[in-house]
Amino acid sequence: MAVKFVIIGGGPAGNTAATYAARLGAEVTLVERDVVGGAAHLWDCIPSKTMIATGGAMSFSRRIEGMGLSHQDARLDLEVQRARIAEIEHHLQSQVTQLLSSQGVRMISGSGRLAGPHQVLADTATESIELDADAILIATGSRPRIPDWAQPDGKRVLTTRQAYPPPEMPEHLVVIGSGVTGVEFVHMFTSFGAKVTLIVSRQQVLPAKDPEVAAALEDELLRRGVRLFKGARAEKLDITGDKVEVHCDDGRIAKGSHALLAIGSIPNSDGLGLESAGIVTDGGYVPINHHCQSNLAHVYAAGDVSGKLPLSSVASMQGRKIAEHVMGIHSREHRHIDYEKAASAIFTEPEIADVGLAEADAFASGRKIRVTKVPYAAAAKAMINDDTGGFVKIISDPATGVVLGGSIVGRHAAELISVLALAVTANLKVTDIVESCLAHPTLSEALAEAAE
Repeated sequence: MAVKFVIIGGGPAGNTAATYAARLGAEVTLVERDVVGGAAHLWDCIPSKTMIATGGAMSFSRRIEGMGLSHQDARLDLEVQRARIAEIEHHLQSQVTQLLSSQGVRMISGSGRLAGPHQVLADTATESIELDADAILIATGSRPRIPDWAQPDGKRVLTTRQAYPPPEMPEHLVVIGSGVTGVEFVHMFTSFGAKVTLIVSRQQVLPAKDPEVAAALEDELLRRGVRLFKGARAEKLDITGDKVEVHCDDGRIAKGSHALLAIGSIPNSDGLGLESAGIVTDGGYVPINHHCQSNLAHVYAAGDVSGKLPLSSVASMQGRKIAEHVMGIHSREHRHIDYEKAASAIFTEPEIADVGLAEADAFASGRKIRVTKVPYAAAAKAMINDDTGGFVKIISDPATGVVLGGSIVGRHAAELISVLALAVTANLKVTDIVESCLAHPTLSEALAEAAE
């Protein structure tokens, strides 16, 4: 008899788990209340990267004289941009839906909640459907965090989801939050020509990143005219007519035409009946083990709600591993997810990507490492692109030569980090990179140079 697998949430974790489990023979039911493909993915990640791509094209148009072309004055059309985002979202959602349907996954449009350890209720617009389950996956994602002191109105004070694109182009945007989302918005809106003030609660942007990487980004932000409020925490927001004022705890006031909240997210775990079903939560997150199991062995959690790295790539990998575990494939050779080896990227200008052990963390723990760094300018392709800013940094074990981690700052960093991610995951050595015959002229040659 087929395993009955019920999944609540159709984002990268949920739809990947559904697809793989169905291929392996499970009877899969997927319950999604918003959009198959994931609200955080299709309403956050994809729109932001679409706008960043447009902003990057605008930035490039302003410096094409360096490539022997006449200067072009590109202008943003918000309506065209809005239609372009909608088209991309629709296409991706259709692809996911078609894939699930082709695998025989039953899809229910509604809100899922647990009615017991092995029962899920799917509340649709017209009825409540009771589903029996041998295994359950909670993959309900997250939503933007909104502090009590700053209620967004969708006009002057925006959440991230209200800014893809915004109702009107800000003249001066105050961005609250200097993590990955915050700096991407700064990059995006300065590319569009807006003035930006960034409130940085620590003493560097991207506080969780390598200080050298953060410094490279700060230099670019300052070059663009971004005003940085370092060491300041926003605690009050006032709207007066067509102006906003963000008051910080150190007395400084950031003034602009609009404000954007980019201060993290909270898990979508409320209303799921987790506690009554006996599932332990921690601050709204569902703690999991290396198999993505909650404290109840047949109930899994993945994606943002699991409290692990909030990346679509990680969520998809969790979904695949859960499907294998539900179907018993973990009894054979099975590699657990090593979250410390997950690659991540920030789509600013310069682009930033990293993977594995960071230099600062190694020194803080007293671990001996070998650090090699090569500027992008060492690659002929960077000069051809007229974009030589950035560098490649590789962290390796001085005794064995095994690649432990690395950072890339510069054009196409998000693509190039895949080489280092493979090296870190497969325990390759720096000599493996050096002895690979890479294409010429390419930016990837900087990786081989850094591995020397």
